[in-house]
Amino acid sequence: MTRTFKPMPTRASRLGGFPFNANTTAKAAGALICFSHLRWNFVYQRPQHLMTRMSVHQPVFFFEEPVLSNGDKPMLIRTQVTPHVTVLVPHLPHAMNEAQKVDAQRHLLQELIDSERLTRRTFWYYTPMSLEFSAEIHADVVVYDCMDELSAFRGAPASLIAWEKKLFAKADVVFTGGFSLFEAKRTLHPNVHAFPSSVDIDHFKQARAPTIASPVDQAAIPSPRLGFFGVIDERFDIELVSALATARPDWHFVLVGPVVKIDPATLPHQANLHYLGGKSYDELPCYLAGWDVALMPFARNESTRYISPTKTPEYLAGGRIVVSTPIADVMSDYKDGRVVKIADSAEAFQAAIVSALESAPDKDEIFALCDAAIEGKSWDHTVGEMRKQLARVDGLKPTLKASANSAVNVLRAIPQHADYDYLIVGAGFAGSVLAERLASDSGKRVLVVDKRSHIGGNAYDYYDAAGILVHRYGPHIFHTNAKRIVDYLSQFTHWRPYEHRVLANVDDQLVPVPINLTTLEMLYERAFTPESAQAFLDDLAVPVENPKTSEDIVVSRIGRDLYEKFYRGYTRKQWGLDPSELDAAVAARIPIRTNEDDRYFDDEFQQMPANGYTAMFERMLAHPNIDVLLDTDFSDVAKQVNYSELVYTGRVDEYFDYQYGPLPYRSLRFEHETVDTETFQPVGVVNYPSASVPYTRVTEYKYLTGQTHPQTSLTYEFPGDEGDPYYPVPRPENAALYAKYRDLADAAPDVTFVGRLATYRYYNMDQVVAQALATYDRMCANVSPTDGLAAVA
Repeated sequence: MTRTFKPMPTRASRLGGFPFNANTTAKAAGALICFSHLRWNFVYQRPQHLMTRMSVHQPVFFFEEPVLSNGDKPMLIRTQVTPHVTVLVPHLPHAMNEAQKVDAQRHLLQELIDSERLTRRTFWYYTPMSLEFSAEIHADVVVYDCMDELSAFRGAPASLIAWEKKLFAKADVVFTGGFSLFEAKRTLHPNVHAFPSSVDIDHFKQARAPTIASPVDQAAIPSPRLGFFGVIDERFDIELVSALATARPDWHFVLVGPVVKIDPATLPHQANLHYLGGKSYDELPCYLAGWDVALMPFARNESTRYISPTKTPEYLAGGRIVVSTPIADVMSDYKDGRVVKIADSAEAFQAAIVSALESAPDKDEIFALCDAAIEGKSWDHTVGEMRKQLARVDGLKPTLKASANSAVNVLRAIPQHADYDYLIVGAGFAGSVLAERLASDSGKRVLVVDKRSHIGGNAYDYYDAAGILVHRYGPHIFHTNAKRIVDYLSQFTHWRPYEHRVLANVDDQLVPVPINLTTLEMLYERAFTPESAQAFLDDLAVPVENPKTSEDIVVSRIGRDLYEKFYRGYTRKQWGLDPSELDAAVAARIPIRTNEDDRYFDDEFQQMPANGYTAMFERMLAHPNIDVLLDTDFSDVAKQVNYSELVYTGRVDEYFDYQYGPLPYRSLRFEHETVDTETFQPVGVVNYPSASVPYTRVTEYKYLTGQTHPQTSLTYEFPGDEGDPYYPVPRPENAALYAKYRDLADAAPDVTFVGRLATYRYYNMDQVVAQALATYDRMCANVSPTDGLAAVA
């Protein structure tokens, strides 16, 4: 619920008496950056109450919507409104287009983070629209305090709903401004909590004092006075107020607050209607003290459907009986009707006011009833409960590796005069791990270049237009048995447990793969025990003496029927070759199970980066010794950058100008789509082995990421020979060709070849990390810490 008044200076007495210690609390909690559509000096309500109290525990930066100015460059104007709350207003040139405004705000935000060294931070959103410029900047905790259904307000941006979907996908926790809003949002996120409007009880209790002075502009208004303070906008029931003023000319209606988003000429102007304009927050108890009954004449429309009016507990703290139209949250919070009376028509509203006036003389009883109604509704209590939720979210996340510079330093042009110890080609796992180790462990200056427009290599993920986290280059499922790899990567990411399951579309059924007991029972319509299943497979198996091909391996283990159903068509699509033409090693690791284990992998550690792979790479490369240059080919920088040694993770045949001809690879084409259904298939990946289906598998990412969203995003994979290199083709002649390039690589001075493409092998992600760490260990014999630079890390 929005209320607009003149600015109020914050008083230290409202902060509960807790001293702020910047040397302890800031380090523990980090900074809080609040993105608000409401300006600090125009509205004093939920955001200001919460942020003022949060600033007791951590510094708060209140980032407002931009102001257009006549300047020629963007600026961030800062105002210190309390000792630990800084209001930030972007001032942008009038001539900027929308894209330039977004880019300018992103840079201003990043400059703030860098200049204040906000290495640990919480992003707290009141408006999803701020995500447009802040989504790419890392936050340790993301909060969406959904205080209103903003999309229902007059003048709401058309794109607001789409951005809210993205914010739900990104948020760690969601708070709602009331219970009806909670019911509307709780299915959109797994961690939603209702925190209805609260009250600064001591502040509004001043209205109960018999000696409080009456404001000059209200003192001359006759009694009985029926009062309202708040924004007079599309939520204000003009017809109701007009009808009441006409029906009871002996009553005087005091209306405190600015007129916003509606034409003042449309307001009724009977003699007993008194529009006093906006007042400061400090003045409100003085006006409230002079009222006989407090009013909430809200219209019933889309803009009031989910509101939880702050003024309800404020009126009650002031000891005034409230008469309200039937707002859902008001009716559910104050059910007994003793101090909050509900009326659904002008006649009923008039009758309720009469009843309230008749109760007015018994002040002590009314005050006691009001106190009981607002018990536990203070802003201090609300902040305490919110901080418990934040602590719970934070407690689920291990401490990530801190960096002196928390943003990746992406250069805009090739550096002409910089000197680097290492030039690393490729920003995927191999290149990023070595860059991080060389920079943070050995103090070396590193330039990472990548021909793509992003870091992360094939593991790159991003939020699509629907706000769903997807993998651009197909599903990447992290699994390993290596504790060293987990420990290393855990410096840069939190983890979400995920055990991958795959089904295959076979004989018009979706059956588990790898083949297990359930698969056999579904396909052959009979029950199996582990022993009978193994005997059944042994009967199906075709003995092959000295197996040399993938076909030999598969049919010798499970026979020709299952080979045809599961492997032949899939393999021909995947590799462009029949299994009889592929090396036996391709099928050697395919598991066959005679139990009900339907997991795709059996590794000890099976988890996904909690905020995605890209966020993990950002933290890995966020070091002051690392520069990143994207959209840049190695050949463009090789002779323009000064560096001592090269780490190359690209195609080894390309590095040597295809001297012996190109190494064969299979590629993939991806078709991404979003569908208007919550789930599309029963698991994250469904394989389509049949040669009649052009794609090999369909991935539904919400299973992998754990997102809750009313829509779902999919990727269809189409293997082919053209496009980016993904899979080295495992044939003896290709291995022999690579051996020639390996000899060239071994003889190349001051160049280290590492990664899938540089060593012509398909590695899982953990294997690439292991290779990179092992490579760094070998390099350490020749790498000595650089004086001064290591301490910067």
